[in-house]
Amino acid sequence: MTMALMCGLSFAGKSTLASRLTEALPASLISLDLINEERGLHGGQGIPLEEWAQTNRIAHERGRELLEAGHHVVVDDTGSPRFIRDGWREVADQSGAPFVIVWVQIGPELQQARVQANRQSHGRSNVTDAVLRDHRAGFEPPIKEALRS
Repeated sequence: MTMALMCGLSFAGKSTLASRLTEALPASLISLDLINEERGLHGGQGIPLEEWAQTNRIAHERGRELLEAGHHVVVDDTGSPRFIRDGWREVADQSGAPFVIVWVQIGPELQQARVQANRQSHGRSNVTDAVLRDHRAGFEPPIKEALRS
């Protein structure tokens, strides 16, 4: 059993890659966006921190249960900021599972093009400009973690 955490900005392709990894391993998928939907929340519109914390608690519990049942787990989330990655690392460690961060990088121009295309196609829920700005501003790349290991 292994836990893989997607890490990257919105519209980087994390969900697409997570889906492909889930099929290839095979693995169980934990999507924080889907958990938010189950809870009637829409992350692209902005969610209070306490609601994100509850979504993370639910996701961690599901991850722990899946790892303990012997499943590979792919976590579809932004993996930012660092304390989020540290929390998932702890879930994996407690279950004795290897932990890997899959950093999916995207430049601002491509991200904006994908956001605009999504707004026209309605392929997935919209993410407001304010949420995108806040996410970019608070994103902590995992590069220092990789260098430290």
